[in-house]
Amino acid sequence: MTSRSTLRRLLVLGLALIVPLAAWAQTAGTPAAAAQSIPAQANSAEAGPTPTAPSQQAAPSQGSQTQPAPTQASDGPAYDVEVLIFRAEATLGQPENWTAETTTGATVAGGEASSGSGPAGKLLTVLPSSDYRLTYLASRLRSSGTYLPVAHAAWVQTASAWGTHAGFPLESLGINVPGLTGVIYLERGQFLHLGMALNYTMQDPPPGLNAAPGTTFVMNETRRVRFYQRNYYDHPAFGVIALVTPARGSRPPGR
Repeated sequence: MTSRSTLRRLLVLGLALIVPLAAWAQTAGTPAAAAQSIPAQANSAEAGPTPTAPSQQAAPSQGSQTQPAPTQASDGPAYDVEVLIFRAEATLGQPENWTAETTTGATVAGGEASSGSGPAGKLLTVLPSSDYRLTYLASRLRSSGTYLPVAHAAWVQTASAWGTHAGFPLESLGINVPGLTGVIYLERGQFLHLGMALNYTMQDPPPGLNAAPGTTFVMNETRRVRFYQRNYYDHPAFGVIALVTPARGSRPPGR
């Protein structure tokens, strides 16, 4: 075998080895390049999604609705207050010397002014009868034959400072009953309190109370109240049932 033929064989063998190695190197380079691109994609994901143009943002689903925010006045939370005032049609107490009673007084805040040692509550709105919660109870009283509802009203207000007794006169709350005057006040300190200073002059007092026609009965009482709990203000001649709840916010038309 000549040296030339031996050289040719070595050359052919070398080419046979070089070509597969080059092809393998090219094939192996593809996943390496792909692997190098993964951290860049991961970094992009950690930085947050790519902003979408406004025209490409998904529209909200038809079933999603924005929930109304709780009612909040500029000077504090608002409350729904409802009162049911009724008088006795029969004797509910022992005869007393009613001439010893004197009319009561309270600080009257006309919805804006502040009086006393703190700010006064604001009357936001008077509610229609369709928003009453004590309607069923009023019907029960009326059918009892012992009690007669004489006034029923509800309104939305903020609370006055504790101890001011700053309230709203009955007529501003939509209560206009002959002989019935006074104020109702909601105060907030550590707890919530509802009070009232009412004078009720009756031309036909309940029988058995030893009260002459035209006697003025007085109720001056303040008590702590809890939401959705009925509160009873008692008197031999008349009484009040009150309910205080968080304001229900804006109501749809007709409510």
